[in-house]
Formats: sequence, structure tokens, C-alpha cells
Amino acid sequence: MEIRKILWPTDFSRNAAQALPYVSSLSEKYQAEVHLIFVVEDVHQYDHFYGDASPTFLKEFQEKIIQKGGQQMEKICQESLASCPLYKKHIVVGDPAKEILKFINEEKVDLVVMATHGHGEERGGEMKHFPFGSVSEKVTRNSPAPVLAINPLRQKK
Repeated sequence: MEIRKILWPTDFSRNAAQALPYVSSLSEKYQAEVHLIFVVEDVHQYDHFYGDASPTFLKEFQEKIIQKGGQQMEKICQESLASCPLYKKHIVVGDPAKEILKFINEEKVDLVVMATHGHGEERGGEMKHFPFGSVSEKVTRNSPAPVLAINPLRQKK
């Protein structure tokens, strides 16, 4: 088995961070590239929830999220992935599961390492499961590459 490209989808939540030790260990063992991906949901899809939101406001808000995501990725790379032979950062806008699956296909990822619960399922220290399926479930069910799913509830604190 050759593992040359590892994908770590993150939303910067505590839960998503539980996958990081696995990403680091596997990248060191296989001398693999680590690709971090942060998918920003398109805020324009929510403009009707609050009336007619200003397109300028939505654009600026989206750009702010992307900027903050870039800062978070840089911090993670410097503090936690310095031992990886190569890491690359990717920020895309769209539906998280669709964009992650698209990335897996386009970049020919060998292994995906992700938490089973992300920011959307953190609620005051408890996990909630939604019947519509989480991002990790959609990715796991549809990924052409193996997915190592890390359950943050099972990790030692």
C-alpha cells in the first residue's frame, strides 16, 4: 500500500483536531504530503433567511471567513505539522462534503483522515447526531479513497 497524499478536512473545531495526531504520525511514517482542506459554506445561500442581505456585506463576510481560515491553517501547520515532509493548504467555498469528495478525486488522495464529528455537531461538550448525515458520513460513504474516521468521543482528553 502506497500512501503519498493524505487529506485532512478540518473545520478548526476541537473535534476535528482529534484527527491531527493520526495525520502527523501517518505522514511521518509514509513521508506523505498532507493536504489540509477547509471548506467555507457559501454564505450567499443564507441571504434570504435575514431578508435581503447586502451582496457587499455577504462578500465581505465570506472573505473574512476565508482570511480567518487561512490564519488558522497557517497556525496549525507551524505548530503541529512542522514534522511533515510537505503540507499544502486549501480553502474552498461550497458544500463541505461535495468539495471534499471533489478534492479527493481531482488530487488522487490516497487516504483521508477526519473526525467523525466536527463543529456542526459540538454542543456544550455533547455530541448530537442528525439523521440527515454528517459531512464525515457522506465522505466515508462516497470516497474512492480509504477514510480513517476518528471518533473524538473515544480519544483521551
